[in-house]
Amino acid sequence: MEPSMRLAASNTCRTCLRLSTANASRPSITRSFSKATSSQPLRGASSPSPVTHSKRSVRPPQSRNNISRSISLFGQAKTVENDPVPLSAASYESQSRPPVLRSDDLFHSFTNSPIPEIRRRAAFIRQHAYCPHPDHRPTRMPTDADASPSTANTGSQAPAHVDFECPDCGIPVYCSERHWAEDYEAHLQICDTLRQINEDDHDLRSGRFFPEFEYAGPQIEEAAVNMTNWDTFLYTRQFEAINDDRSMRQVTRLLTYPVTIGSILHELSPYNIRKGGRLTPEGLKSLSALRYTLHPPKTGGGEGIKGLRPEAPPVRLFILGARAESSLPRNVWVQLAHLFPRGKFHLIFIGPESMTNRDDEFPLPPRTPSNPFGAIVEDRVWPTMKISTIVDYYHTLHKTGQFYPYDPYFDCFVMFHPGLGHPASSHEWTETVPLLLETKAPIIVTGYTQYDMDRDLEWVRKTCGGEFDMLMEPGENIFRSLRWDLNDLDPQDISCGNWGVWAFRGKRYEATTKNTE
Repeated sequence: MEPSMRLAASNTCRTCLRLSTANASRPSITRSFSKATSSQPLRGASSPSPVTHSKRSVRPPQSRNNISRSISLFGQAKTVENDPVPLSAASYESQSRPPVLRSDDLFHSFTNSPIPEIRRRAAFIRQHAYCPHPDHRPTRMPTDADASPSTANTGSQAPAHVDFECPDCGIPVYCSERHWAEDYEAHLQICDTLRQINEDDHDLRSGRFFPEFEYAGPQIEEAAVNMTNWDTFLYTRQFEAINDDRSMRQVTRLLTYPVTIGSILHELSPYNIRKGGRLTPEGLKSLSALRYTLHPPKTGGGEGIKGLRPEAPPVRLFILGARAESSLPRNVWVQLAHLFPRGKFHLIFIGPESMTNRDDEFPLPPRTPSNPFGAIVEDRVWPTMKISTIVDYYHTLHKTGQFYPYDPYFDCFVMFHPGLGHPASSHEWTETVPLLLETKAPIIVTGYTQYDMDRDLEWVRKTCGGEFDMLMEPGENIFRSLRWDLNDLDPQDISCGNWGVWAFRGKRYEATTKNTE
């Protein structure tokens, strides 16, 4: 994964985190007015009038005993008279503020966007991205396996920063209108997707209520989960109906992380050893061991003394190189626990960026003899789930024996978009991957594109000398994110989270006895 793409994905997830957290904490009495709410601060009567996008006049403040507020339901103004019960400032604010943008007014050019954050993003793109016109000399490496030197830019002009915004997608893509017009056919290949990204970004910051971020509760054991695709999964998990494509893209942007793991470890996984199922015989062996732990047989245990039964320890999921996924709302990760009603999980986020921009949420604890790596432990996320976060490299922890011993029945490693073969990040994994192979535990890896996964796989082959078994062939992830992301350093480079997935493990050698007679 490109470093800039990691930053963009991280920013997106933090935005989703703020919106999801705000929705979760909203009082139930404001549910009927949720489509008209906003998170803008409440100004006092003496504050200067803010710049708004509505032509409605500002009403003077009214008495507390008889508050009349004007709200907008489905685009129609309606005045609601309150009961004499006094309202708190937060409740009044959440019920009286209209959305910043309506659902039919989401397309705006980045430069002229009503959202300040997006305007700053447009300035960043103009400052760092380069024009892709063939007349300019190339400024980046190819990100497509089909790219060849003959198709690369061969122009003699010096590289130029983008400055012209396409009127169809609203994103700065070329240095001038002339270059945009000359290369219009090439731009058409991604123009519709860029416009979709534009509208999705404005939708996240529109101030509307997000019902798609209200997730389903625990799954009863008698109800099977259908993992054929996103639609069957959400339906059998009893999510609220999502009938809008944009809402579907927003919700899958977060759920792709836990569901990708669950779709591989679950006994009803869509991946199998049949033709086209992508699972190898060695993969079936490794995953069967984990499934035996995550789907334990019923033992007849109960709450009393006579009902006590021995229980297996929780399955440890080591999420290495954690970035945006470590800051996801915890109710997103709880969806993984709901898929395994009788299983237990211990998620361990490890990486130097696992706590980036989260100091206000969880200040890093000091390193003490009892907590030598300053781990942040969240042990009340769910009765069957515990989350730990460690800001350090995995190979440092491995050499100290912090998590020893490893067991293929209870341990699994996950790497979301690690960039194993990318020149800018491969050196960070040179020491880690050989240590992972020593554990003989499954290693699940995702990638942005097929080219990204093939590059990572080729790097593993060169680094490990073939001392690994393939558990799952590289291919498209059934539960990939349906929302596309934009690389701010190169607007031509678009991708979606967890597009592909594959898995491998350290090679096992079966011991055989030789007859010496």
